[in-house]
Amino acid sequence: MSEQQRVQIDAILREGRLDLLADVPTLRAAFEETMKYVPIPDDVDHRSTTIGGVDAVEVTIRGADPSNVVLYFHGGVYAIGSAAASVPLVSEIARRADVRGITVGYRLAPEYPFPTAVEDARAAYEGLLDQGVQPRDVALAGESAGGGLAVVLLLALRDGGLPLPSCAFLMSPYVDLTLSGETLLSKEADDPILTPDGLRLRVPDYVNGADAADPLISPVFADLRGLPPLLIQAGSHEVPLSDALRLAARAATADVQVTLEVIPGVPHVFQGFAAALDEAEAALDRAAAFLKEQLGATQPSPAA
Repeated sequence: MSEQQRVQIDAILREGRLDLLADVPTLRAAFEETMKYVPIPDDVDHRSTTIGGVDAVEVTIRGADPSNVVLYFHGGVYAIGSAAASVPLVSEIARRADVRGITVGYRLAPEYPFPTAVEDARAAYEGLLDQGVQPRDVALAGESAGGGLAVVLLLALRDGGLPLPSCAFLMSPYVDLTLSGETLLSKEADDPILTPDGLRLRVPDYVNGADAADPLISPVFADLRGLPPLLIQAGSHEVPLSDALRLAARAATADVQVTLEVIPGVPHVFQGFAAALDEAEAALDRAAAFLKEQLGATQPSPAA
């Protein structure tokens, strides 16, 4: 663990911080411009595809032919980000866990507000099953809003009586769009990426007049009974830290197997810095061990 690494990452993020107060087209362009410089290893194959009628990118490590699949949802406050931009992080997971990644290009707000992202996530999962992939061979994963979307998908599948995937790996999950967590303010000075004002401005893009406390928007308020095992990782230097803490507590009290890891001194979705941050590499290694343990295991049926 390197204090110098953490300080360097913090400085880089503060210098290049996205302005969430900007209009959405400007935000999207700035984000994609930044992400295009993130390298993808030479042995990573990625191709555009559709699954269940939803745009996606398939990510594989050359020479591997894993039967297990991670269905991945990118972050970006439901308004920015893309499946293509998530390929470097998805490839890190795929390599370590020996899985095939499918990163979903769900439609974004404000053009496509709630519940479009939920509908796209469910269609992609059902598309995997239609291809003959067994639920026990699927894990969900996501960062930030994508982590929240993964939890919402689990709820929608459970409530719809559909078979659940083996587990979910959630990085800095954004699961409270009411923005009621105490760390929204207490961690503001520590967070080099997100600001309370920026998050407040972006919430209406997705919520679009619905109740932000709806469990399918903010799953921190959901009954989580019957969900498969969860691994939640967050950094102590992020304003949505309360989301991860409360989600883990709610899962635990609902008898869901849950592991919470809060890594000191690191930012929102710190796993994306695995090439430069020891804590990120170690966290992804632990996540891979979790995924390998859960994939293929027989899970109990959802509670009635």
